[in-house]
Amino acid sequence: MDLDDQMRRYFGTDDLAAVPPPALAAGIEHMRVDLGLERDRARRFALWTLLYMLDAAPDLDVAFVDPADRDAARNLMALSERLTPDDG
Repeated sequence: MDLDDQMRRYFGTDDLAAVPPPALAAGIEHMRVDLGLERDRARRFALWTLLYMLDAAPDLDVAFVDPADRDAARNLMALSERLTPDDG
């Protein structure tokens, strides 16, 4: 799954700064529904990752049945925290 393709699919653009708040909320809701319906592990992980980047991801135990997928998500979360600059 290409990130730009996913942003265009759910938000109509790959420039999230151009998405009005109601459209952003609607796109996130659409993604959450698709996540619940998706059975392909890789696609589920990609959807969850984009939701995580938008601070809208469901809890790991809700999103992933497989412990390996939860561990991969935890690794992604840890890596993203390292990449986020400290505010203090």
